[in-house]
This record gives sequence, structure tokens and C-alpha cells, in this order.
Amino acid sequence: MAVSDTVRLGAGVVIHHRDLVNLYGCEIGDETRIGTFVEIQEGARVGARCKISSHSFLCTGVTIEDEVFIGHGVMFTNDLWPRATNDDGSLQGAQDWCLVPTLVCRHASIGSNATILAGVVVGESAVVGAGAVVTADVAPGQVVAGVPARPVTDRRRSLAQAGAMRPPAERLR
Repeated sequence: MAVSDTVRLGAGVVIHHRDLVNLYGCEIGDETRIGTFVEIQEGARVGARCKISSHSFLCTGVTIEDEVFIGHGVMFTNDLWPRATNDDGSLQGAQDWCLVPTLVCRHASIGSNATILAGVVVGESAVVGAGAVVTADVAPGQVVAGVPARPVTDRRRSLAQAGAMRPPAERLR
């Protein structure tokens, strides 16, 4: 495992245990933090001030915008019909499958052990619950959970109702 010289690292990027990650041909924005045992493949892009927690996998075609949280063990896919071989039994090559890009928008949070299927857009400030399997787009501000992931609430409405906008000392009373 290693950080390849083909990786474009922004200023102030922190990679915990550089010898225990696998980064190649990707782009990492300023001040992003990357945990141990993370793999980020060629062509993946991670924005600025993100946190990519340990054991996560970001494959080719994944774009993570700024200020996104990726929990532990989050997996992304980039092929809607993955196969090892063609109909004739020959091993598939790069020409035998179709890359389907995935986008996680600014301020989104993806909970630990979530799986994000190819072609999904996770909207700005959306939250994906731990263990969810996201098979369809998540609207901005929406909170989804379950298998398959379904809307639970709207994050912005929930924060307002919970009083999360009050100063921290008031929330603890």
C-alpha cells in the first residue's frame, strides 16, 4: 500500500499512516484528512476539508465535493452490472464495462458501513445513515437510512426542531 506519485494532494492534507493507504491517480483537496486502510482509485476526486474515515473505498468515477464526511468502511461502486468474465468466459477488461459516475455534494455525511451504488447523487447537506445501501439519489438536506435507503426526515428541519441552532451550553440543559 502506498501514496503514488500520481496523486494530486492539496495543501495541508493529512494522511494517517501513509504506508497503510492505497491512493493512486486521484485528487485530494486542501486540508482533507484520510484515515488508515483507505483506497482511493485513479480518477476519483475528493474536495477540500473532507474527512475520509478508515477502511473506506472510493473507486474511479467518484467525486466528493468540499466539506464531506465519509464514515468508516464506506464503499462506493462504479458499475451497474459488475462481472468477472464476458459471455464467452474470457476475463473482462477495461473495454467490457461502463463506468457510471457518482457524486457526493458539499456538506453531505455518509455513515459508517454505508454502500453507495453507481450513478447516485447524494445532495448537499444530506445524511446517509450507517449501514444504508443507497440505490437512488438523495435530495439535498434529506436523511436516508435502511436497505435500500429510504427518506427518514429532512436534516435542516430536524436540526431546527431539535434546537441545534442554539448555543451549545443551552442544548445541554
